[in-house]
Amino acid sequence: MASTKEYLDFVLEQLYGLDEISYRAMMGEYILYYRGRVFGGIYDDRLLVKPVSAAMKLMPDATMDLPYDGAKEMLLVDDIDNREFLCELVEAMYEELPPSKKKKK
Repeated sequence: MASTKEYLDFVLEQLYGLDEISYRAMMGEYILYYRGRVFGGIYDDRLLVKPVSAAMKLMPDATMDLPYDGAKEMLLVDDIDNREFLCELVEAMYEELPPSKKKKK
């Protein structure tokens, strides 16, 4: 099942307070970026984030879930209605996220 544009729009609205939030559509799902670094994505209308230590500290009881078959497990964000929490989560994760790889020409 692909994710809906409406769910993406809702998540982006919740992250409105952060600068430089962007996304890329990929095979019916959405990869989410903060300041050019991938922090998670929307898969089957679920917000999943990378399991970096900052995210695990802020969501100690979060469920680990697969975004798709063959992928690494990610943390499921249940509290997407809490705008302050979502912004705090993404900001806290930033330093632990690897920089985006430069594309080879």
